[in-house]
Amino acid sequence: MSGFVSFVSAGPGDADLLTVRAVDRLRAADAVLFDDLAAGPILAHARAGADLVGVGKRAGRASPKQHHVSRLLVDYAKDGARVVRLKSGDAGIFGRLEEEIAALRAEGIGFEIVPGVTSASAAAALAGIPLTRRGLAQRLQFVTGADVEGGLPSGLNLAALADPAATTAVFMGKRTFPALAAALIAAGLPPGTPALLAEAVGQPGQALHRSTLADLARHLAANPGPLPGLILFGPLAAPAGP
Repeated sequence: MSGFVSFVSAGPGDADLLTVRAVDRLRAADAVLFDDLAAGPILAHARAGADLVGVGKRAGRASPKQHHVSRLLVDYAKDGARVVRLKSGDAGIFGRLEEEIAALRAEGIGFEIVPGVTSASAAAALAGIPLTRRGLAQRLQFVTGADVEGGLPSGLNLAALADPAATTAVFMGKRTFPALAAALIAAGLPPGTPALLAEAVGQPGQALHRSTLADLARHLAANPGPLPGLILFGPLAAPAGP
């Protein structure tokens, strides 16, 4: 008898930002396969006796291979388990969700997706800024700063990313941002474009660093640091007024 898999979005890490449905699925699960950034207090919602399995991937650290994670999902479900695959942020944004769904579909296993708060929204809220504004930032775009090897992805649409009237959120891009910023400046985006680095959003050590495109690139080139981070740049990332 096959079980069922719920892909649950954990949000940026603060358990208070979980949806009601996410908490419900965690409480009912027989097994929870969780990302590193979805651990901690969030796992307190799992029922006693549930298997808790860490499968997170972090740059520069030994991590489970994707095929191993997908195999675990299939094996648990085939044993009849109710499985939660707990993903940081929103499960559908740069979370390799499609590969895990494909593995389940190939085995005829049912699943659902529980959406959640993306780290871009949480970072903007922490900074006290909106992500869009009529007449100033009328477009919002999300881009990954890392390919499967950890380098800057090739084939980026630099014309779109250099749009001065857009808010851009760069996920997993601290180490590659200096190269991205240089490409954006070459594509016409002013070096003084406001930029914001949000680190460990939703965690006890969360921090904001307000800067400009060029200055943030220099800062990260010298010291990217170990904390997970998200970068926002565009007109709304400007420092707040007095």
